[in-house]
This record gives sequence, structure tokens and C-alpha cells, in this order.
Amino acid sequence: MALDLEIEDGQVGLGTDRHMLYLLGGVALMIFGAGLIISNPVVRRYMGQPGLGNLTQAALPDVERYLKLRNM
Repeated sequence: MALDLEIEDGQVGLGTDRHMLYLLGGVALMIFGAGLIISNPVVRRYMGQPGLGNLTQAALPDVERYLKLRNM
């Protein structure tokens, strides 16, 4: 990834402030998205159940279908 050179007040510097802003904005969007997902009642029901057995049983058909498509 190439850093763009910015000219501010006659001085040439790297655009690290802008890149840091993009990084923090991306992190904020990920946290916001995770909050939206966790607020879903179906997801809360799966997370509220003890153990990961139910979650793996629910995901197993999707994984098998993916592996079949991948082998084609």
C-alpha cells in the first residue's frame, strides 16, 4: 500500500492522519455491526444457550453444502 504525499503549509508529509482516521472509522463500523448482529433475537437465543453443540449442529449443513460446491 503506497502512502500518498500531502502538502500542508509548504511542507511535504505522509498522510498518516488520514490513514489513522480510516482505520478508526473501520473499527467503529465493525463494533457497530457486531452490536447490530448481537441485538438480533435469533442470535441472542443461540448465544444464550449453554455450550457450542447447538451452534455447530445448526452450521453443519451449511459447511457440508460448501464442501460439496467446492469439490465440483
